[in-house]
Amino acid sequence: MAALGNISGMNLLVIVLGAFFLVIWLLLYFRGLKYASMFEPLDGKEFRLKEMYGLGYALLELFHYKYKSKKDRTLRQQLEILYGSKYCEYYLRVVHSQQWTFAATVFLLAFALYGLSAEPVIFLIFLVFSWLAYYYFGREPSKKIEQRSEELLQDFCDVVSQLALLTNAGLIVREAWQNVAAKGKGTIYEEMRTAVDEMNNGVAEVDAIYNFGSRCMLPEIKKFTSTLIQGISKGNAELVTMIQEQSKEVWQLKKQLVRRAGEKAASKLLVPILIMFLGILIIILVPIFANIGA
Repeated sequence: MAALGNISGMNLLVIVLGAFFLVIWLLLYFRGLKYASMFEPLDGKEFRLKEMYGLGYALLELFHYKYKSKKDRTLRQQLEILYGSKYCEYYLRVVHSQQWTFAATVFLLAFALYGLSAEPVIFLIFLVFSWLAYYYFGREPSKKIEQRSEELLQDFCDVVSQLALLTNAGLIVREAWQNVAAKGKGTIYEEMRTAVDEMNNGVAEVDAIYNFGSRCMLPEIKKFTSTLIQGISKGNAELVTMIQEQSKEVWQLKKQLVRRAGEKAASKLLVPILIMFLGILIIILVPIFANIGA
């Protein structure tokens, strides 16, 4: 009783709420175990602690979440680019489960750390971390798309140059496409190999190339695939000229990309330079002011 008398009203409230949320967390965790098989196929490196995602999914199921908000529509489009239309609904649920699992766990951790430290600041910091966890994992698909776009553009120039070279040497587009796809490594080459698989499975050459442009989603690649499709319909003589012209335009694009990469690298160096400059100022000014005071 004396120990309880020493606990402030605020501390007691946090302890009671912490115990309440711990019980809810445990109930959701054990309820989520029945959804474990749903998350089993996920890549453990890409989706860390996937074994716990059942907790978030159980929470969403508890509130009968419909996945129809404006943000869900945007997220669905992003996931369709990353994983294809066939699996975007599955990954939509995975991302939401991931968000709520980490947010709920960090939220509970805030109560535990407050109980150990009795510092309201730590409690508030971890509440903010809980929101940041939800926000961070919601932003992951858009980050992956940005990274994927950069990877596509890096190899795009080489792909167009090789296609121009091979078609100029007399190969038809399909053969040139297969040769380039087979030799390269990277995201764009994987998408090209997907197009080759479509062609081998009976999809028309034009349709497979169009699908390739749709999957890549970049304006530069879409423009190239449109030119390629037009050239195929007009004949091989005009096609070679069109690809060569596209190759020249793409190399201009590569110069711009290299320039942008240099600007980004320069901007990243500004922060350590400023820190060093401030450090030098402190080293110089502190003795001066110390002497003035003396």
